[in-house]
Amino acid sequence: MNPARRARAMLFDPRAEWAWIEKESGDPAYLLSRYVAVLALIPAVFGFIGTNIIGTMVAGTGPVRASLFDGGFGAIFGYVMAFAIVLALAAIIDLFAPWFGGQRDFDAAFKLAIYSYTPVWLAGIFLLLPGLRFLILLGFYGAYVLLSGLPYLMKAPAQRSYLYALVVVVCACALTLVAAAAQSAVFGTPGP
Repeated sequence: MNPARRARAMLFDPRAEWAWIEKESGDPAYLLSRYVAVLALIPAVFGFIGTNIIGTMVAGTGPVRASLFDGGFGAIFGYVMAFAIVLALAAIIDLFAPWFGGQRDFDAAFKLAIYSYTPVWLAGIFLLLPGLRFLILLGFYGAYVLLSGLPYLMKAPAQRSYLYALVVVVCACALTLVAAAAQSAVFGTPGP
């Protein structure tokens, strides 16, 4: 699997890509090492550069930068949390599947969690410049990617997929906000 090709397909034609993904093996170790490990580097690296090298402008003070220690460990923490978030999200997707007429299948839920999180990781590019950080909201495109994948991977009926996707997106937002708050509290750097 080519992570760049898969990420592009998830952005521009997720429905067609879900048909291919449905047929693929859902080996968690393979997906974590070949896809998550690559894409989760984007917010970690760009966030590190943005907080340690570029910094943020504070009125009356000038540029404020995180210390190398805080920025480095904050980036590592955010990177590790990306793995934890997709694992937790996969468990949530799998757990809620019967409630929305879907079938429980952790491997399918894991693929759905990982590939739906693609826009969030790619939006991490905007952590580079403080003035562009608001553009990480583009990661919410992952909600559409998730919605389009639920019928394929979890076999959820289309009419119930909207509520299913909403529940999963709320859980994903909560997990991401908790990870970001923990990173900010411990290291003083913006989170994932």
